Amino acid sequence: MCYTEFEFILPKGLVDPEGEIHRQGTMRLATGKDVMYVQRSRQVLEEPEYGVLVILSRVITRIGNLSSVSPELLEQLFLVDFAYLQKFFHHINGELSSSGAL
Repeated sequence: MCYTEFEFILPKGLVDPEGEIHRQGTMRLATGKDVMYVQRSRQVLEEPEYGVLVILSRVITRIGNLSSVSPELLEQLFLVDFAYLQKFFHHINGELSSSGAL
């Protein structure tokens, strides 16, 4: 059986505008289309470091009850959660992450 979506729990959690904390989420495997999208993104062309937020926003399918995950939303993450998601991305995608997308 092949799994393409993986559950995670953020160490601190994402705090939404209403003050609710979201810790549990799911992330899917990245695709070539995701990498191409990041490379063509206007935001990333202007600020290459933003690519991390763009790729994570594409592969995170849910955080708590938030099913719409944008780079702007991920900007609100605590540093420990941001680092956790990067490490989790590398873990589930293996060598894909060495392509420079993340």
